[in-house]
Amino acid sequence: MLILASASQSRKKLLENSQIDFIQIPSNFNEALVTENDISNLALELSFQKANSLVLNIKERELPGKLNFSSFEILGCDSIFEFQGKAFGKPADKKEAFTRWEKMSGEFGYLHTGHTLLFANFDSISKVIRVTKKIKNTVSSKVYFSKLQNKEIKSYVDSLEPLYCAGGFALEGRGGKYIEKIEGCFSNVMGLSLPWLRKNLIK
Repeated sequence: MLILASASQSRKKLLENSQIDFIQIPSNFNEALVTENDISNLALELSFQKANSLVLNIKERELPGKLNFSSFEILGCDSIFEFQGKAFGKPADKKEAFTRWEKMSGEFGYLHTGHTLLFANFDSISKVIRVTKKIKNTVSSKVYFSKLQNKEIKSYVDSLEPLYCAGGFALEGRGGKYIEKIEGCFSNVMGLSLPWLRKNLIK
């Protein structure tokens, strides 16, 4: 059984559409506790901390009955958009989102998603989790944006979608029509590389 240590609806939908059996338990890790200058490494460290935080705290939760088995996997992910060497998280407000899109229009950036997969055993009596194997990697995709008119940017920003997305855009939402092309993993831009997950679950 796979446990998604994230509250992300995009990652949830990716797993559901791929018919991967999983349950979702957000880790609630405080991302402000991690500092790292390299954007790719930051995404990777955050993914690990989210997965590891769930390992440390899951015994304090009311576990679903389906967890009454010996082994499972915990998946932690974190996505950060890099534009011209700077990390773009979620825009603070509409003004910031508009300014970003003015800069990104007709340009490209990189969506880095850190992935951590912890293979673990669960003792249902002691409620203790023991990690037996760890796989970590950052998957990066190059995202090209269409050249937009200011009225298009304003309309998109007014939809409020950019305020809830890393980098200020959602490929699977209204922002999808402003993506010219992607080099690399498609699903990675939505927060989870399905090919990466498949390959490492098989391992």
